[in-house]
Order: sequence, then structure tokens, then C-alpha cells
Amino acid sequence: MVTASTLLGVAMDGLAFGVFLALLGVGITLVFGLGEVLNLAIGTFAVLAVLVATLVVNSGMGLVVAGAVALVAVALFGLVVDRTILSLVYRSDGEERILLGIFTTLGLTVFLDGVLINYFPSRYTLPLDVGTVSVGGASLTGSSLIIVAIGTVVLAVLFGFLRGTFLGKATRTVFQDERGARLVGVNPRRIRTLIFVLSAAVAGLGGLVFAAGSAVAVSNGFEFTTFALIISIVGGVRSLVGAISAGVFLGLVNQFANFFVGSYVATIILFATAIVVLLARPEAIS
Repeated sequence: MVTASTLLGVAMDGLAFGVFLALLGVGITLVFGLGEVLNLAIGTFAVLAVLVATLVVNSGMGLVVAGAVALVAVALFGLVVDRTILSLVYRSDGEERILLGIFTTLGLTVFLDGVLINYFPSRYTLPLDVGTVSVGGASLTGSSLIIVAIGTVVLAVLFGFLRGTFLGKATRTVFQDERGARLVGVNPRRIRTLIFVLSAAVAGLGGLVFAAGSAVAVSNGFEFTTFALIISIVGGVRSLVGAISAGVFLGLVNQFANFFVGSYVATIILFATAIVVLLARPEAIS
């Protein structure tokens, strides 16, 4: 018999998965909305964070330190990618930039997957050993509570940065009117570098969040990228609020479907729900 306390526990796990989806969606939306580059390597950034954190944990460091090191490492790698291969992409405009960005980041993903699979052939987890928490008679997974709390804080800080700081306002200016931004002295290329590095770190955090409850392999990078694309499209492509809302909603849908009908059918339901939303809101893909 399914009780209210059981459903509450499922909902909390769904929120945790939704946070993971939202982080991936925000990561891809930031870069595409600002520079019209569809970063198909976003899932690989998430996997890289897990691999780096695993190495640090295996060296004897704590999980918090490992997570911090992993995010810094992924951010630095994002900086290298932005200042090298993406510099070529940003020289083009319009549809040419979009297509070149797709092929460039897809090629980067294929290359990294081929290299990493030789050194990290296993599956890796970063479990948060915090047990369960009893709330109103319901046993909630402690790791899910921590994930939701971390995700909420990070997303709130991100919005605070975009709305309340000079760099954040400059970013929004480029996002809305690049020519106008140039006229007031804002360098769009530097802003895009900042946002790409930030998006890499956000995706890395998404990978760490996922690894707290599930095993991650190098091959999961493509799956993560697929999730990011779905969330971004359903959320409106250029809307951070939309990406977060879509991530949380689809995370809940996936978790409840997984609870009632199993993981395989849950994945089908997740995709079907995304299609229904797009049919109901065709403006989401505009």
C-alpha cells in the first residue's frame, strides 16, 4: 500500500533529480543564450568533475575538498576550451556559428570519451553517507535533502550574480543586445568566456550531485547532454527560469514514474512528457 509518507519520500528524491537536471539545463542555456553555441560537451564536463573528485577522494582527501577541487579543475578546463577551440567558433555568426559550435563540441566529446574510457573504465560514485531523516512520519533520504539544499543555494547565488553585480548586468546586456553592450564599453568575448567557465562549473556540480546517488561512467556524458538539451528546450532555450522549472518538473515526473512503473518505462514517460509540453507550448522552442 502506497502511503502519503512514501510519496513524500519519492517527491524529495524527485526534487533531488530535478536539481541535477536543472543544473545541466542552466549550464547549456547560459552558453547558448549568450553566444549561440550549443555546447554538446556539457555532459562530459559533468563526468569530468566526478572523475576528478574520485581521484581526490582516493588520494585520502575528504568529499567536500574533492568536490571543490573537481569544480575548480572543470572550470579551468572550460577556460582552456573557451580560449582555444571556441575562439574559432565565435569568429562566425548566425547559423554558421550554431553549426560550427555543434560539430566542434561534439568532436571534443568524442575525443574526450575515447581518451577517458581507457583510464576510467569503471563506474564511480561519491555517496553522501548521511542516512535518512524523519519528517512528519516520512523517512527522507538525507543525501536528497543535501542535494536540494545545495542546488537551491547555488541557483540563488547564480541569479544574484546575474541580477545584482556589475558583471552579471553586463552579461544580461550582452544577452539582450550585443551591439548595445559594445557601445557602452562591454566586451562580449570576455563575458562569454566568464559564462562558459561558469557553465562548466555548474555542469560539474550537476555531475557531482548525480554521483551522490548513482554510479557514473564515462559513457554517461552523452546521456547527460541529452538531458541538458531536453531541459533547455522545454524551458524555452534562452530562459534560466524556464530551465530550472523544466528540470524540477521533469525530475518529479521521472521519479514518480520510476517508483510506479520502473526505470525503463520512466525514461519513456520522461521523453513523452517533454514532447507533450512542447506540443502544448510550441513557443518553448522559439
